[in-house]
Amino acid sequence: MRRLIYRSSAREDLGEILGYITRETRDRKVGAAFVAKLRAQCEKLSQLDATLGTARPELLPDIRSTPYQNYVIYFRYVAGTVEIVNILSASRDVDALFGDSTAQN
Repeated sequence: MRRLIYRSSAREDLGEILGYITRETRDRKVGAAFVAKLRAQCEKLSQLDATLGTARPELLPDIRSTPYQNYVIYFRYVAGTVEIVNILSASRDVDALFGDSTAQN
């Protein structure tokens, strides 16, 4: 099993997702439950020894992605870890985001 790491950008994404769902549903429990499901999906990525997701070399040489409901988890394998880079709405312009160097922090 690989170690799971969330980059600060992914942690910020999870906070934004929680806020968005909470505002839309007016129920923090609904938002928290969805974020917990996203985190569980990320955990699955670290538990399997296989290489998962779709390679996305058009974004970054080592980045991969996998969908979860209306979101996409962007991650990479780094020295025995799964590093979650971003978790974004499937409707986001990822080319613009990954072209922005601040998204890599």
